[in-house]
Amino acid sequence: MNTEFSSKAVLEAIRSVVQSDNTTISLHEPKLAGNEWTYVKECLDSGWVSSVGKFVDRFEDDLAAYTGAKRAIAVVNGTAALHICLILSGVVPGDEVLIPALTFIATANAVSYCGAVPHFIDSEEKTLGVDPGKLAAYLEDIAEQRQDGCYNRITGRRIKTLVPMHTFGHPLDIEPLIKICADFRIELVEDAAESFGSFYKGRHTGTFGRLAALSFNGNKIMTTGGGGAILTDDEELGRMAKHLTTTAKIPHRWEFNHDMIGYNYRLPNINAALGCAQLEQLSAFLDNKRALAGRYAQAFSEVPGVRFVREPEYCRSNYWLNAIILDEDFRNMRDEILEVTNSAGIMTRPAWTLMHRLPMFTDCPHMNLTISKSLVRRLVNIPSSAGLV
Repeated sequence: MNTEFSSKAVLEAIRSVVQSDNTTISLHEPKLAGNEWTYVKECLDSGWVSSVGKFVDRFEDDLAAYTGAKRAIAVVNGTAALHICLILSGVVPGDEVLIPALTFIATANAVSYCGAVPHFIDSEEKTLGVDPGKLAAYLEDIAEQRQDGCYNRITGRRIKTLVPMHTFGHPLDIEPLIKICADFRIELVEDAAESFGSFYKGRHTGTFGRLAALSFNGNKIMTTGGGGAILTDDEELGRMAKHLTTTAKIPHRWEFNHDMIGYNYRLPNINAALGCAQLEQLSAFLDNKRALAGRYAQAFSEVPGVRFVREPEYCRSNYWLNAIILDEDFRNMRDEILEVTNSAGIMTRPAWTLMHRLPMFTDCPHMNLTISKSLVRRLVNIPSSAGLV
């Protein structure tokens, strides 16, 4: 293998790992190799394809059992899950919600759906998630306590909720964030959309705050086609989450009465059927993903100037989306790597555009984002499908 840093060396490292008969290797694609056909056919044969059915109930029960949460509420996608989590955490129009600048746009969109204002915070290079130390120092500088919560003394708005995101499936250091939220009287809602199957100190992500959101989009570790879920240990919040996501309809044999503004966020039974079949295979998916990550780590150990992103030592990651980070000296090579790999039929991509740089969020408050800006210049995602090993 070429041991000098170049875009070709990166391409060779990826090629030495991935195994595919396809001329084009996707970034991440689902593996449908279990009971998907059987369960979906049962839905079609029975006619139970819409928003109620036995697979919805089973999927919710299975999710709760796997994650250790008391309640799991299946919804149409991860954005919808996060939207409801924010509502139930008490976010109202005009509030500020702390979210990482380095995240997928769904995090910021869900805040905006509530009429609230995203407030962007920095990440740390080790976990790619929210930097607890930097956040604590920042809040000490800009926050003040009032009778009804924590306020931004600069904007005058209430800082209601923190939404840390487990980037690419790697658990961030959440224990210090729990303390920060307690100290500053801020709610904690986990964006665990990418981290299903990941554990922080033996405990599944998405079970540390009062509420959390999962995603089962087609590119996730397991899929329901489109879909998501809300996790909570609070039975009342679980009941309210189910009520809000099913149009806030009061149960009755024939009457249509609704007692609050609700949302048609129900996951169809046919999608839940896919989820049940996928969940049966999750252990194998995780084993394959970890094996793929191990091979990447070995391959890139021979390429100077590149670091393969590994799980933090206190975590067990699902390795949803593998990534490499270029040394600062080679940051200008990122786009060349993207061009060379994609031209060779190997799909790679950069990190998301930082949220504060998008036109609809340019006026939102943000802290110093030095690390996020550095990461976005140097990070490249590489093929991660479970079927590549």
